[in-house]
Amino acid sequence: MAFQLPFKFGGSSDDAAIAARARPSRMMEYDQPLVWVVVLLMLFGMVMVYSASIALPDSPKFAYLGGKNNYFLLRQAMFIAVSLLFGLFAFRIPVAVWQRFAPLMFVVTLIMLAIVLVPGVGVSVNGARRWLPLRIGQPSEIMKVVAVLYAADFTVRKQQYMHKLTKGFMPMAAAMALVGVLLLLEPDLGAFGVIVCISMGILFLGGFNMIWFGGIGAVLVMVFSTIIALSPFRRARMFAYMNPWEEGNALDKAYQLTHSLIAFGRGELFGVGLGGSVEKLHYLPEAHTDFIMAVIGEELGLAGVLVVVGLFYWLVKRAFDIGRQAIALEQHFAGLAAKGIGIWLGVQVFINMGVNLGLLPTKGLTLPLMSYGGSGLMFNCVGLAILLRIDYENRVRMRGGRQGAIK
Repeated sequence: MAFQLPFKFGGSSDDAAIAARARPSRMMEYDQPLVWVVVLLMLFGMVMVYSASIALPDSPKFAYLGGKNNYFLLRQAMFIAVSLLFGLFAFRIPVAVWQRFAPLMFVVTLIMLAIVLVPGVGVSVNGARRWLPLRIGQPSEIMKVVAVLYAADFTVRKQQYMHKLTKGFMPMAAAMALVGVLLLLEPDLGAFGVIVCISMGILFLGGFNMIWFGGIGAVLVMVFSTIIALSPFRRARMFAYMNPWEEGNALDKAYQLTHSLIAFGRGELFGVGLGGSVEKLHYLPEAHTDFIMAVIGEELGLAGVLVVVGLFYWLVKRAFDIGRQAIALEQHFAGLAAKGIGIWLGVQVFINMGVNLGLLPTKGLTLPLMSYGGSGLMFNCVGLAILLRIDYENRVRMRGGRQGAIK
């Protein structure tokens, strides 16, 4: 018979440690808070799209709606459903597959950007040729996702050359210049600006030489300034932005900006109430797309605006946390891609809100996940699904799973 002590030294703590190791991990399979924040932003956006667009059928411009006040609501609901399906499909694809096909996707998307410019093929809306027929959408939105993947893959492949200008930067610069030429011919300076920020941000995070980075940043500022200076309509918009309340500007190039500022002014702290906006009654153009934040500010006030800002801040921060975690697990492509998605969302949200608030010149960029539109929402969901996939693979690895266990 085995002899047993009547007591154990430190028994309670040892038993607790053994029990803790024996219990299965309580780590969730996926990032549920991330999913709920994304869904909340989309549903909140759908409500605000309905509120901002409910009066549009009264305008002769939207006579084709046949007086249907819920037209944009139903379409936005359909866009959300389709986007979630695309996101679910994207989540099922391993990160290694995204990395393997990143260069090919970049070339295909470049071809799509070129096809948009072909007369009779690309669809022109409001003077800009940015859409492909058959409801395929905007290749510029696809390029935002692809730019994240391509820049992350390039940085990982060229890691040993990150301190050299010719091999570490010039190939990426040439690729982005080609993208820029195609986007400026549409024209779509806003999308080009976002893509440049994505690429430069990922190169910076990947260890690109700081001195070269600062110099190139200064050159890019000069390039964008030159583009604005040489373009009459962009130059006029810039001057109007600098003095929006001058009568000629307020009735012309600064019309949207002044009415957006009026909307925020009417909203004050808690807004005039959901559905109570006056500016959406044919005063503020594109209230359901580019200027949906102004409607939120008018109807829900500073409180509503801060809620939206807080949700996007959490989303961007979470993307960087996931990226940092992936890099700690030596998944460098996944880490850079996650941070690239955070840069993409953060920059586009900043530009959209800055335009709405008069901090930046007027530019046609939608608010991710919230503005009306199909292709933008769809590829927002695809990008966030890739982010969710990166987090999922991080969790598998932290449980001790090997590469073969990730499916």
